[in-house]
Amino acid sequence: MSTYQIAVVVGSLRKDSNNRKLAHAIVKLAPAEFSFKEVEIGDLPLYNQDQDGNQADSVKRLKSEISASQGVLFVTAEYNRSIPGVLKNALDNASRPYGQSAWAGKPAGVIGSSIGAIGSALAQQHLRNVLAYLNMPTLGQPEAFIHITEGFFDASGNFANESTKKFLQSWMDAYVAWVKKHA
Repeated sequence: MSTYQIAVVVGSLRKDSNNRKLAHAIVKLAPAEFSFKEVEIGDLPLYNQDQDGNQADSVKRLKSEISASQGVLFVTAEYNRSIPGVLKNALDNASRPYGQSAWAGKPAGVIGSSIGAIGSALAQQHLRNVLAYLNMPTLGQPEAFIHITEGFFDASGNFANESTKKFLQSWMDAYVAWVKKHA
């Protein structure tokens, strides 16, 4: 049995972020042959092309973790109808210098949540545009725009609603098949 290491990029820095909770809950739905590691993006310097020849240790670490993975799971918030700046900064840092992108070819899954009714739909669309440029084959269907409401997670951090869990299980099953196809 092959083992798949998946890098998890949470597009929010807040410790109690709903998207961090979503990431922790959804990875529990993956089969045993998949392991997930959340990568740190909050310690990255703001991307500056002048630093391409001498990248910060935190950028080198991120690129190494992405390179060592067989796929990437993006779990993003939506800030002002787009992706959070910290996520865009991570994408930019690990894609440089030009021609040395850690993202290229890595199968991606995109999911996210919001307390708003559209559940990060616009952020996910903007993220998909960037991932297309970065040459990341990205799971298109099913889409998952998660509207977080009171009681969405139970006391153990799992999905409280069985129909939500069933839907997200189908999303994870599709992502697992996507990674196996493209890794």
